[in-house]
Parts: sequence; C-alpha cells; structure tokens
Amino acid sequence: MRVLQLHAEIFEYEPIAIEIEEKYADQDVSRDKVRLQDLVVTLMAIEEGDDLAIVKFAAKDIKQYMRRVKNNTLLIYPYSHLSSNLASPQQALEIMKMMKEETMKEDIEVKRAPFGWTKSYSVKVKAHPLAESFRTYDKGSITNYSEKESNSLSKIALINSGTDISSALSAEDSLRSQWFVLKPDGNMIPLNEYKHSNNQINLKNLIRYEIEKRRAVDEIPPHVKLMRKLGIADYEPASDSGNMRFYPKGRLIKSLMEQYVTKMVMDYGGIEIETPIMYDSKHPSLESYFNRFPARQYNIATDHGKHYFLRFAACFGQFLMAKDLLISYKNLPLRLYELTRYSFRREKTGEIVGLKRLRAFSMPDCHAFCRDMKEAKSELLRRFDLSTTVLNDLGISTSNDIEMAIRFTEACFQENRDVIVELARKFDRPVLVEVWKERFFYFILKWEFNFIDNQGKASALSTDQIDIENSQRYNITFVDEDGSKKYPVILHNSPSGAIERVIYALLEKAAKDSKTGNKPALPLWLSPTQIRLIPVTSNHIGYCMEIADAISKKCIRVDLDDRDESVGKKIRDAEMEWINYIVVVGDAEAQEAKFQIRDRLNPSERKTMVVDELVNEITNKTTGKPYLPLNLPMLLSKRPQFVS
Repeated sequence: MRVLQLHAEIFEYEPIAIEIEEKYADQDVSRDKVRLQDLVVTLMAIEEGDDLAIVKFAAKDIKQYMRRVKNNTLLIYPYSHLSSNLASPQQALEIMKMMKEETMKEDIEVKRAPFGWTKSYSVKVKAHPLAESFRTYDKGSITNYSEKESNSLSKIALINSGTDISSALSAEDSLRSQWFVLKPDGNMIPLNEYKHSNNQINLKNLIRYEIEKRRAVDEIPPHVKLMRKLGIADYEPASDSGNMRFYPKGRLIKSLMEQYVTKMVMDYGGIEIETPIMYDSKHPSLESYFNRFPARQYNIATDHGKHYFLRFAACFGQFLMAKDLLISYKNLPLRLYELTRYSFRREKTGEIVGLKRLRAFSMPDCHAFCRDMKEAKSELLRRFDLSTTVLNDLGISTSNDIEMAIRFTEACFQENRDVIVELARKFDRPVLVEVWKERFFYFILKWEFNFIDNQGKASALSTDQIDIENSQRYNITFVDEDGSKKYPVILHNSPSGAIERVIYALLEKAAKDSKTGNKPALPLWLSPTQIRLIPVTSNHIGYCMEIADAISKKCIRVDLDDRDESVGKKIRDAEMEWINYIVVVGDAEAQEAKFQIRDRLNPSERKTMVVDELVNEITNKTTGKPYLPLNLPMLLSKRPQFVS
C-alpha cells in the first residue's frame, strides 16, 4: 500500500465517469462537485498482498499523523498512480472499505471518494513541514519487528526500511517521555514542580522547545544575514536545500575548526580513519541499523540494480572497520575517529535555514569501544571534559551559552545513577532530563549540549551516547583476558557537533551581543583577518606592505586596504568585517614605527604599540590554536566581491 498524505486547506473533486468494470466500481455516486475544507487527504494505491494486517498498521500511522497536524477529518481518495503493482479492482475496493472502518474507530470523521471513477480534482495544501508526507506499508513494515517491539511501538508510525524514513525517526517524533530537572546535587525534580529562577531564560527556552517539538523556523534567524554580510556562506540555488556554498572566509573558519577538533581528539587518543560516504542499503547490518537511527536518508539507484544510501553519520564505516580488526582487551578503550565531510540527512524543508540545520554537514565523530559498562562510564566522563574544553575554545561558553539535556531509560537510571548525577555535577547547573520507560533506540543514554538562539530555539552541539546494540549487530568483538570473545560497549561522541552548526552558534551569539550593546566578534584565532593595515595615502602603501610581510611571517593573518577610499570609509568597512585589530598608518607612524591600535573588543582603549608588541599580544591569545594563512589576496583592491 502506498499513501500520499496531504494536510489541505481545500480539496475539491468531481466524478466524471466510471473507468473500470461497473460491477467493481462504487454505485449510486452523485456527479456533483464535492468541496471539503481543513482536512487530511490520503491519496491511496492498493497493491497486491495488502490485507487486514496492513490496513490496521496503516490506519494507526494515518491517525498518528492526524494527531500531529491536529486534524480530525479524513478523506480516503483512490489514487492508483502511486504504484505499478496494483491489486485487482475487487481487492482494492474491499481494502478501501476496511480502511474507512479502521480509521473511524476513533473520533475521526472519515469520507471516501468514489472508487473506480475518473475524477477531476483540485487541492490547496497547507504551508508547513508536515503538510505533505509519503508512506509505504507492506509486510516488511510489520515483520521487521518482534511482537514485543510491535506492542511497545503501537502508537508509533513504523515505516519500512525501503523508504527514506527510519522507524527510529518516527519513534522520536511520537514517543512519550517523563520530564525532570536534575540539579547538580543529584536531586531530580518533576518538570511541573520545578521552580525556575529569573536567570534561567535559556533553560526555559530549551524546555519549551523540547516539549512543544516545534522544529520549523518561523522567521529568518539573525545568523543568516550575518553569514552573508561577512562573506562566510550562502545558499546554493543549483543544489538541494541545505547544501551551502562557503566563500573563502567561511572555508578558512571551517578548516581551522576542523583542524582544532581533530587535534583535540588525537590528543585524547583518537585514531583517525576515513570511510566511504555511500553504502549498500541492503547490507544486513546497515539495513537493520538504519531503522534504529533517527534520520532521513538520501537514496541512490545504480545502473546494475543495487540501491545505495549516502551516510548520515560516520557510524557505518567505523563499525564495519572495527568488525574486521583483531582487538584485545589491552587495546580498549579503542577510539576510532573521522571528521566526515560530509554526512547527509534529508531534513524537513521547513526546518532548514542558514547554517543551523543542513542536509550536508561536516561532523567530527569519535566512537570508543569499551570493555564493559564500568569502562564506558569512565570514558563517558572523560569525553564530557573533552567536549567542554572544545566548545569553550571554539568560542561557545558552556557556562553562559549552553544548556544541557540528558536522556535515558528508566532501567539505565536505576543501574547507572552515579554517572548521570556526575554529569550534572560537572555541568554545575540544572539539567533537563528526559526519561523513557522503554528503549526505542540503540542507546540507553544520551547527553547533549544545546545552544539557544535568538528565536529561543535549541540546537544540539556536543553529544555522547552509550550504545548497547551495535557491537552485536555488526559482530564487533574483542578477546578478553580469559581468551573468550566479548562484545564491547560503544560510545558515540561528537566533541563539537557539526562544524557548520558551531559557526551558526557563533554568529547567533554575536547577534545577541549586538542587542546588548557589545561589539560582535569572532574568536581571534578564527578571524579570517586578524590585523588590517590602513594607509592614509597611496604613499604609505609600500611601508604597509613591508609591515604586512613581516607580520604574516609570524603566523598572523594580515591584510592591507589599498583601495582609493577615504580613511574613514576604510575604518568603517573594517569594523563591518569584524576585524580584530585596525592599524592606520600615516607619516607619524612611519617615522616613529609606533602605531595607534584599534582593538575591536576594547573600543574605548587606544593602544600605542610597535609591531612586535602587537604580534606578541595576538600570539599569546592564540597559543595552542591552529593557524592557516590568509586565503585571499593581501591587497583588498585585488579581491573579487563575494557578497553584494
């Protein structure tokens, strides 16, 4: 059975003529035009093999969809064009009638358009991310799950693995949770009993975001304007939504972040590898894992009849590699790392905006294979510290810019309360907690750092998970001290989250700073230009070039505004580009070799320095961070204009 669901403002149809044998078509059909408003329309194709079990299963999914869009009027509309494997007209009509009976069992008004008739129709679909939804229901939708899982997920739309939506994603949209706030002292308070203080605005926003699950973007967030204005990134009209073009400045920022995160993971003990971006969708381990991972995938059909999908995480490649390794208990914890450029997810159109949520993104992904739960918990805490350091160094303060959420099963909390409380203690502020009665995913615990943007919406950055399924799914084993083979516990950590999303967070944070009267800025080590030299006249350009050459040899990015513009305009333009240090060079500066320095973060302070003093100040502030040279011409007059 194939169904195209439409949440419609208006749907009109008019029966024209019977198109099949009369005995199989609905009789006594009015030829008048039917006009319906504010309803869900299911355009439905009945296929060979569809039976009552599939009808019941599909009906649950359709009713779940109607609850999500808050509508209780349903039109079942025969639409054979969705399939080339159609059931006989007699079977199709019976299935249509059964579907109406099944969906009427709750408080839903159900109508059925006439079967076997040619009809003209028109539709106006509502404008929201869930308004259009395609579903496939077959035996695989039911038999892929055990009876226990089918019962526990009876309220969840399970989509068969041949589509691009996993059952885990449907579960994530539909599961019911208990919510708490966990304090650093270990006291876990039901959410409805927790009393917020006045300074917990971001925590309130995180709670509202998670409870309401409103992911669609209502207005363009500030970072979109900033990413364009600063020449960092923009949409690519010739590509799929959520695939961005990065200009030289954006590419430089991304490269620096990628190098930094990778170095931090290497220092922690990560082993860097590289894996393919495309996998066989029918590989037994991957097909099973897909339905346990909450993501939508991109599917690719090849000319030799095989179907592949683009990876939505680095897990597949790392697990397949780990399966082929000879691992001893002495090698554990084994930490495999890859920075994926790219991972691909078919996010909903209404949720894609700017750099916050993309369909192609760079993700540092480190999996640790641990001997047992005791070792996994110790490793989890170590990686928490790693993630805290990484985010702070990237310019996102875990003390001020971040709220934390921890999600786990009831059984996990009973057995591992110590590590959960320790995570909250380390965070040192109240933490949002989501508790699941049963396990829906491959992990039993997940923590995440969430950035709250200017619209009060949350985005996960750093995260880690305790995975108890995939070592068996992929047959990843290690040889223990007694010579027996055992399955490791796997941790999934991204110490920063997606690189593009970190840039989004930095720009949103800068927009917040502007609102409070502070100067927006990027961290000094990430600034595409750290020093700009502004010659007063063209006679000073040669001297500025000498200074710029000397500074650039000290691993500092410096450029020179040699354009035929006034000094005032050059200074304003440098301010608009968020240049950290602006140095105006005239006769006095050339004679004395001392310069008045405009420091962006200290605008009221005018420093007088020689070149070496300025170099030392920048070097001290960027020690331990990666360096890349300027990736644009040093002279502004030589640069193409990347933004309008």
